[in-house]
Amino acid sequence: MTRKFFGTDGVRGTANIYPMTADMALRIGAAAGRYFRNDGSNGHRVVIGKDTRLSGYMFENALTAGLTSTGMNVLLLGPVPTPAVGLLTTSMRADVGIMISASHNPHHDNGIKFFGPDGFKLSDAAEEQIEALIASDVEPAKAANIGRAKRIDDGRFRYAERLKATFPAGMRLDGLKVVVDCANGAAYKVAPEVLWELGATVIKVGVDPDGFNINDGCGSTHPERAAQVIRDTGADVGICLDGDADRVMILDETGAVADGDQIMALMAARWAAVGRLQGDTLVATVMSNLGLERFLGAKGLHLKRTAVGDRYVVEAMRAGGFNLGGEQSGHIVMTDYATTGDGLLAGLQFLAAMIDTGHKASVLARNFDTVPQMLKNVRFTAGTDPLATKRVAASIADAEIKLNGKGRLLIRKSGTEPLIRVMAECEDDTLLAQVVDQIIAEVAAAS
Repeated sequence: MTRKFFGTDGVRGTANIYPMTADMALRIGAAAGRYFRNDGSNGHRVVIGKDTRLSGYMFENALTAGLTSTGMNVLLLGPVPTPAVGLLTTSMRADVGIMISASHNPHHDNGIKFFGPDGFKLSDAAEEQIEALIASDVEPAKAANIGRAKRIDDGRFRYAERLKATFPAGMRLDGLKVVVDCANGAAYKVAPEVLWELGATVIKVGVDPDGFNINDGCGSTHPERAAQVIRDTGADVGICLDGDADRVMILDETGAVADGDQIMALMAARWAAVGRLQGDTLVATVMSNLGLERFLGAKGLHLKRTAVGDRYVVEAMRAGGFNLGGEQSGHIVMTDYATTGDGLLAGLQFLAAMIDTGHKASVLARNFDTVPQMLKNVRFTAGTDPLATKRVAASIADAEIKLNGKGRLLIRKSGTEPLIRVMAECEDDTLLAQVVDQIIAEVAAAS
């Protein structure tokens, strides 16, 4: 079955445009309520978190209406990071967790992500069953069995305490000046609080959400602002989160950016050195740089690649018994601590490495030389499939021949936006640009 609403990370789109409308959110809530309350008994719970987008109020209320109509009791967390929802779903013994967020997208987008009772994101099969219920007429609960809704005021504090518990016992961040950019998103309170409580001198960026400025010129997708603050203040390191705080970019003392690949390389090497890296394997997606693979291989470690999307990384980790994985985009998954990517958790692990080794951020953030990589996106018209045209297929085939033995090529549709992503790696910069640009041109012509 092809999923109609769910992409690589839940349901996502522009607010008040189908399928991200209040009516659809109500239907999604009712469908999820029926799916998770399939035994008909009372006492079922769902926790709902959100980021700071204006449309979050609308979707929170619509989902609550749909869920309570099927007898689910709703616990509203307010603005919290996505990993907090995964954590609190299990700790509060809920049947399902829901995060209302479009992650790194601009404010006019929003999304709905689901977590199962184990705190992990739902499988494709579960999403397909919920989609089937969305398309059907979900039977509401009897009047006496309608669910209740309740605000939970201490959700972020519970999450903060869990985060601090992952930090090495007795270690403090005294003397460390940290810039934290919260992207005017879900972590705008909890991230500075945790860092301050651990002893750091905290310089805050992106902590004034107004419903519209999430990810706007700040955060993990726009680290330039934090980089300038680092240079202006003489800070030791920067932590740049995205709108729902499940991604991170680390900035060194010069403002240079280390992406998820460099962070994973550091952690994999450190964990392997103490026998902690399960299966001597790091799980990452097809987007991770070839340089990461070479770095791991030189240390006798393995890289297992998956499809793009942190939940596919997690599925592979669980299936193989691995405990470290992530994405180049900054999702870092440590299943010893969390059920999904957690930007602040990864940032704390990086800070712990700085304290433990005494090295500057610039030393720890440069673990391998990257193979030149180019990624370009081209927007296509909804309802079309430019990758199916003969000219695009021929262009891709020609590029693969040219790169054979010299690099690699990856073409995919975005799971969250109407974009074709064209990525290639090659030591020859001229050839790299040539193959990417020729494919982009053909895709654009076919769109």
